[in-house]
Amino acid sequence: MRDENKYALLIDAENVSSKYIDIVTKEAQTLGNVTIRRIYGDWTASAKNSWKDSLLENSLSPIQQYSYTVGKNSSDSAMIIDAMDILYTNDVDGFIIVSSDSDFTKLAMRLRESGKRVIGMGESKTPKPFVRACEQFKTLDVLYKNHHSEQKINTPERIRKQEIKCIPTERALPREQAKDAQPITNLRAIKDTVISLLDENSDEDGWMYLSELGNMIQKLYSDFDCRNYGFHKFGKLIESFPELQTRKDDSSNGITKIVLVRRRED
Repeated sequence: MRDENKYALLIDAENVSSKYIDIVTKEAQTLGNVTIRRIYGDWTASAKNSWKDSLLENSLSPIQQYSYTVGKNSSDSAMIIDAMDILYTNDVDGFIIVSSDSDFTKLAMRLRESGKRVIGMGESKTPKPFVRACEQFKTLDVLYKNHHSEQKINTPERIRKQEIKCIPTERALPREQAKDAQPITNLRAIKDTVISLLDENSDEDGWMYLSELGNMIQKLYSDFDCRNYGFHKFGKLIESFPELQTRKDDSSNGITKIVLVRRRED
């Protein structure tokens, strides 16, 4: 049995809201064993009070960083220095950098040059250079919005209201969530790329393995996550495109199913 990958979780509290902590920790735990959990900020500032309850609950080690210059995120340099220390002194397989700040772009590139996985997490406003520098990037505000939308959809009270009048999901969200959080890469771009990859990589009959297609999309778009578009599985996202069709075949062991996809025939 192969050991779990070990990760260092570094959170920029100056740049990320505490409301995302549940998503951050859940996503981190799905990656492997998070052996280092540090969060950086000026904990003397009243603005950090919203984070304080989350520290003990999520075993986060707060790192104090005073703001020496007005308007400058003082946590950046501390996180970067710690990340490099961890790189050389700790046995970790990857880093989870939680921030919407482009200042971590070079750090992400350097860590990946050293053979470490880098998973970024931040809001949809995150500059693309940092997003692209990460192997994967989780768009926190979109995941947060979709998660709370789903919670509203299936409640009995909401179903009764929808029978009377169709109520958009956004109206059920608190005001701070109702802002238009959109995926960094829009669905149209994903769809066009999927079709292009099928044209270039399918077999003579136009079929391609769904898993292979998903891996290619993830490599091209580090921020890609089918949940950003309202789907829990990549196959369901593909099935939503009317131009495409899927097929399930038995694998060599006769137990699991292999899913293939191609352009729909006219």
